[in-house]
Amino acid sequence: MDWLQIIVLAIVQGFTEFLPISSSAHLILVPVLTDWQDQGLAFDVALHLGSLSAVMIYFRREIASMTRSSLKALNGKGVDRDAWLALWVTLATLPVCAIGFVLHDVIEGYMRSTLIISMSLIVFGLLLGYADWKQRGTRSEYQLGLKDAIIIGLAQALALIPGTSRSGITITAALMMGMNREAAARFSFLLSIPVIVLAGGLESFKLASQPDAMDWNAMIMGTLLSGLSAYLCIHFFLAFIRKIGMQPFVIYRVVLGAWLLWIFYF
Repeated sequence: MDWLQIIVLAIVQGFTEFLPISSSAHLILVPVLTDWQDQGLAFDVALHLGSLSAVMIYFRREIASMTRSSLKALNGKGVDRDAWLALWVTLATLPVCAIGFVLHDVIEGYMRSTLIISMSLIVFGLLLGYADWKQRGTRSEYQLGLKDAIIIGLAQALALIPGTSRSGITITAALMMGMNREAAARFSFLLSIPVIVLAGGLESFKLASQPDAMDWNAMIMGTLLSGLSAYLCIHFFLAFIRKIGMQPFVIYRVVLGAWLLWIFYF
């Protein structure tokens, strides 16, 4: 891998991991627009480590509060709003884990076509636009309940369909549950932590069985750039949607989906 490939892939991963525009759609654009070879599993793990580090650093206070409150609750010292939030994040993670485990081979073998990615970009993008325009409310992430966590968790499982966007579909569901834009995005970002940990753990397990030597310079640079771009993405995304909303991302998704359909099928 040359430095240009490392920089581009790291920035693409860092931004698209958290923007509601689908990382899988953008990763298939890279070989279309370049003649680069596949970056390999080790570099994928490094990029996910960067994204995970960024979201954990950005939400370090929330994570610390949720951890302390959860430990207190387990010790019988009462359940406060941070303990409830930790519980909702945990419950909302279960559907994607269960469905991903059962349908992993089907998804990898039959659902990674450009047609599915393109249609998912368009359909779920329009759904996000509708939720942002019609359904958003005033609730914060601390006002969620069991029903909300289950529905958002089931929605997150739809992100197993390439092109859907994990952040996009969870934000859509949260908006439909009456959450405000920032709260929907924050809850989506908190949900990304266990998902990235589990996905990265699975990739690391596969990597351990591969004897190939690793390019440590590329991995370190990829981790740092992915983490930096992801951190900046989270920060500016939350400020952006507060003023403007989701509609620019909806337009982008529809245009990108239509363009992918055009270049691959017409």
